[in-house]
Amino acid sequence: MKKARMELPENILKHKLDMCSRHRKLIEALQLYDEARRNGVQLSYHHYNVLLYLCSFAAVGSLAESEDGEDDVNVKNLGMTRGIEIYQQMNIDKVAPNEATFTNAARLAAAMEDPEMAFDLVKQMKSSGIPPRLRSYGPALFGFCEKGEASKAFDVDAHMIECGVVAEESELAALLEVAIERKIGEKVYEMLHRLRSSVRQVSESTAKVVEKWFRSDYATDVGKETWDAAKIKEGIVNGGGGWHGQGWLGNGRWRVTRTNMDMKGVCQSCDEKLVCIDIDPAETAHFAGSLPKLACQKESKVNFLKFEEWLRQHGPFDAVIDGANVGMQNQHYFSFFDLNSTVNQLRQLSPSKKLPLVILHRSRVHGGPAEDPKNRRLLQRWKESGALYATPAGSNDDWYWLYAAVSCNCLLVTNDEMRDHLFQLLGTSFFPRWKEKHQVRTSFSRGVRLHMPPPYSIIIQESENGSWHVPTVTGDDIGNPRQWLCATRALYLSK
Repeated sequence: MKKARMELPENILKHKLDMCSRHRKLIEALQLYDEARRNGVQLSYHHYNVLLYLCSFAAVGSLAESEDGEDDVNVKNLGMTRGIEIYQQMNIDKVAPNEATFTNAARLAAAMEDPEMAFDLVKQMKSSGIPPRLRSYGPALFGFCEKGEASKAFDVDAHMIECGVVAEESELAALLEVAIERKIGEKVYEMLHRLRSSVRQVSESTAKVVEKWFRSDYATDVGKETWDAAKIKEGIVNGGGGWHGQGWLGNGRWRVTRTNMDMKGVCQSCDEKLVCIDIDPAETAHFAGSLPKLACQKESKVNFLKFEEWLRQHGPFDAVIDGANVGMQNQHYFSFFDLNSTVNQLRQLSPSKKLPLVILHRSRVHGGPAEDPKNRRLLQRWKESGALYATPAGSNDDWYWLYAAVSCNCLLVTNDEMRDHLFQLLGTSFFPRWKEKHQVRTSFSRGVRLHMPPPYSIIIQESENGSWHVPTVTGDDIGNPRQWLCATRALYLSK
């Protein structure tokens, strides 16, 4: 029966179209489609979506290469014309579309430089009960921004917010740039604050857009000449520090520089000291409570619950060490010497002089360097002190050291940038803020050196005198100082 199903014309077509999609073969896919229609093969939404996907990518010039001697322009035109035709045929055949259908059709609209059509498709998606995704909005939003139609671009943004879709850096940067071009100062202000809350450190391309604003003639004239200092301070307190949200302060030309912060968070350009923005303890407790649920979806529930119980008995700790990361920091071999040096340094820093918790996979605790008598004694001493936990075979020790550090609300020693799929599950709201305040990184030069968390928040900051400091992703504050954009101007007396 399975073989018979696979030999059905529609399933053979599905397989061939999937191969065309994998290898980006538009013309071959269109030939298969035309042949299927001539032969009366019934097409499903999957068939149509693969065809629309290939057509939309061809239309925007994203296919890997031109096919069969066709030049790029012909392939793009073919993608547009046939794509629209196939989408219309899908509606004629009354094949129910899904999110991918609408998104691919919106990309076709963008290729035709018709963001109105792209936005209408998103609205249709919502009215059909299909929740739009971020990618669904891109064709309309970027299309309006490229055309300089700011009001329509912000209509798309409002629709996103209404549907609970969160804009990322590329969308916010596009909105920021169109607001600058159209001299909409209040929208520039809003976009900077949205970048502050959701992106924190901006890419170089976004930094250039921000710099463009502060260097513009229009930015010179935007801002209050006088303001209520008490209200500004109240806004800073209510916002948790680092911003007031009361609008542009001051008037006159901005002084814009690329600069660095010193170890205390003092700007090397304007001498202003950045602030450290606190995290609500309730947020930390909520995050710690959510971690076991996430971990147990990926890990053995029995093993992780056993670790939770062990941590309750032996914790809390002042620091947790990602043992594998620290022990392998020279990248050639696992060094218990470096790991022990890190343990001893953290113990000296601890107010209670308690040993930090070392998390190591079981394979690191048994066999290999662990069998050296000196290392064996070291492991035994940590174990007897309740400062070593060996994660079980088949487990991902990342979940263990992360949970321990968050639940103890303590320092976490690791050079892991925490960007892979596991950490993406944690979201982009709380975790980056927690990581910034708790991650201790290490470097190796004649011994292990600890790099403590900065005493200031690496986030866009708006001061009470109206100046701005925007951190970029350029630099890591260890081998290469992070680059910041500093924007200040002559201050007017506050009333």
